[in-house]
Amino acid sequence: MEYLLKVKLGALVGLLILTLFIGLIPARMKWFRETSGTETHKVLLSFISCFAGGVFLAACLLDIIPDYLSDIGAELEARAVDTDFPVQEFIMALGFFMVLILERIVLNCSGQSGEESAPLLGHGHGHGHGHGTAGDLEGSSQHVHVDKQAHSSFRSFMLFLSLSLHSVFEGLAIGLQSKESQVLQICIAILVHKSIIVFSLSVKLLQSAVKPFWVLAYVGVFAMMSPLGIGIGISVMEAKLESGTLIQAVLEGLAAGTFIYITFLEILPHELNSPEKPLLKVLFILLGFSIMAALAFIG
Repeated sequence: MEYLLKVKLGALVGLLILTLFIGLIPARMKWFRETSGTETHKVLLSFISCFAGGVFLAACLLDIIPDYLSDIGAELEARAVDTDFPVQEFIMALGFFMVLILERIVLNCSGQSGEESAPLLGHGHGHGHGHGTAGDLEGSSQHVHVDKQAHSSFRSFMLFLSLSLHSVFEGLAIGLQSKESQVLQICIAILVHKSIIVFSLSVKLLQSAVKPFWVLAYVGVFAMMSPLGIGIGISVMEAKLESGTLIQAVLEGLAAGTFIYITFLEILPHELNSPEKPLLKVLFILLGFSIMAALAFIG
């Protein structure tokens, strides 16, 4: 077995186990069944989310996009495709809009489109709901936006569905890489981000009075989504189809668009728009970016 394939399989298993472990922590602690945590707890999660945003930003700008542009450029040149239309950027835009449209459909189906402006994956602070005081909104700052009147099993399922769609595309970015260092860097980015998401999802499910069995089922299925994406990416690369290189390059572009969406529309805006400790948040974003940039430089 090639070393690259071993690294990808290791990332697959590692993501699965760690996501399951972190997602089940709230279910085992009475504190999370009764409250969303103290202010210290919320601020800590916010800093971790900012760190994840920096990691995603570096993975997106320093790894995924450059590699994708190189691969798709070489493939278009090999196929003698000569056009002034920006095909490479258009494919990334398709990935961006694909996730945006899917999320909007989920929001619309869950009946939340007119009630809250925060995306399901948002880490927003103080998004308006049209009810409650400003103090109440500030006090509700947390990584999965909680509407106290929206703790329903159906909404929790729609939240789960939206997050799962994101996870598949995140895993796809790992499975399509051609270098071990890139697999590890992107895996770190996804692991940090997904740990926060699955933790918050588990808290949301518990607050929605979902039965423990279904909490376990939701977390279990969600944990398998990124590994599923990794598996799809590995299959595309291992199949060695006649058009396999082109398919791989196009999927890389879609995955790059997904990373752009998650980074610039999900994590960074909702954290930076929050008034709490803005300079420290920027510091944690820079820290995450710097660590990934250092890894890329060494690699």
